[in-house]
Amino acid sequence: MSTDRPEPQRPHKVVLGSYSSHAAAQRTVGVLAERGFPVEHVTIVGTNLKLQEVVLGRWTLGRALVSGAVTGGWIGLLVGLVFLIVSPWNPASVPYAVGLGIVLGLIWAAVARVWQRQSFAAVPAVVADRYDVLVDAQFADGARRILALRPVAPAERRDHPL
Repeated sequence: MSTDRPEPQRPHKVVLGSYSSHAAAQRTVGVLAERGFPVEHVTIVGTNLKLQEVVLGRWTLGRALVSGAVTGGWIGLLVGLVFLIVSPWNPASVPYAVGLGIVLGLIWAAVARVWQRQSFAAVPAVVADRYDVLVDAQFADGARRILALRPVAPAERRDHPL
């Protein structure tokens, strides 16, 4: 079903600065917040996004089994504690649940390791080449005045033609 409602107007944004790291862009917003600037009018935009995987190390069968056993043990402990709360006259349910969780975690980890066939562990992250700090046009002059008093480290800032 189509409606003829116009899309709400978003305020025009102005680039305050471009930074090589997200942390530097966040520090800029932090400086504005410390000086009482209405930061709800500020946006951090990452450009030229790419997927980056940080390789943590080899993912051997032994590592997979240890990880599976620990995870299964924690899940078993949680289930065992629930059983202990529901039936407090049977405290042996906790160690049995932990043991069963470890065994099931070992089996699950072994099957997943053989099925996946990946020989390394990695953590994916989306990163940007540049982070622009934008502000609504009507607040740009105030933000520039604040940043002129306490700028972010120049090595992290990329000048942007305004």
